[in-house]
Amino acid sequence: MADRRARRVRRAVARAARTDTAIQRSPAAGLPELQAWFAGELASATPAGVAPAAARDVTIVSGSQSGLSSIFRSLVGHGAPLLVESPTYWGAILAAEQAGVALVPIPSGPPGPDPDDVDRALERTGARAFYAQPSFANPTGSSWAPETVAAVLDAVRRHGAFLVEDDWAHDLGIDAAPRTVAPHDESGHVVYLRSLTKSVSPALRVAAVVARGPARDRILADRAAESMYVSELLQAAALDVVTQPAWRTHVRGLRDVLRGRRDLLIGSLREHAPGAEITATPTGGLNLWVRLPDGTDVDALVRECERRGLIIASGAEWFPAEPTGPHVRLNYSGESPERFPDAARILGAVLAAT
Repeated sequence: MADRRARRVRRAVARAARTDTAIQRSPAAGLPELQAWFAGELASATPAGVAPAAARDVTIVSGSQSGLSSIFRSLVGHGAPLLVESPTYWGAILAAEQAGVALVPIPSGPPGPDPDDVDRALERTGARAFYAQPSFANPTGSSWAPETVAAVLDAVRRHGAFLVEDDWAHDLGIDAAPRTVAPHDESGHVVYLRSLTKSVSPALRVAAVVARGPARDRILADRAAESMYVSELLQAAALDVVTQPAWRTHVRGLRDVLRGRRDLLIGSLREHAPGAEITATPTGGLNLWVRLPDGTDVDALVRECERRGLIIASGAEWFPAEPTGPHVRLNYSGESPERFPDAARILGAVLAAT
């Protein structure tokens, strides 16, 4: 499957290189056809009676990390509070720190955060934004329950704030489709971010920020000041890939591959590392969130695993405040899934020894 994807990307880049996109600059907001594609993706999920996002609401950015930086700078601002789920994506924590915003952690579990916690935090802090990953969150893999989606959207509207929805794993659903919030909002309170890096190619760092009204204008101004525009060659290649008939087949194939790898890793852990508790089976995404026995020295465990040939990530870096317990994040998307049982044996042996 990886070989087929590589061939599609290479052909798309070659076709783009033979056009004028190879020698001209893109509009600051992005290639109009790619803007329209992202808007169309949201429109296809928009309920009847809700005005869908338009192409002009889309700003093409060079990967989701640059999009987060612009959103935090332009909509939150230095020194102002930003609500975030806890745990949450470490890249968002880094982008927030670099933008100088003050993080306000909101505990989040398998069904998402408690909407009452969000409402109280917005009231208490006066925060203008809440950053979240409602579908297949990184690192936990959790997805918000439908009632959580509705209640959080009501809360941000009531307080005149923004929900910054990071739909990072939109194309990585396994047992469920992403539960996207943005199609249910036409009042401009959801700022939506979607990247193609994971599903198309890490070499094509193309993402989109969808925002309406003044929020869109402020984000676009920040991006233009930061990097002027995204390479039109890369945008054209990404558009080529996602508009080919094989794209939907590729996404369905991803689902099957990820399901097999997820289930193999879960089975391996249960057999060889029973002390590693899988907090929930993710219905999409790339990661397993694993709770370790209380008292585990996670840093020492990570070092010992690495010494034995297993690279894992300490869960501490995904917490914007003190971790709620010892965790590690395991990724099942890499190469050589046949080595998952060996990896689980190493983890189990280190846990038993410590």
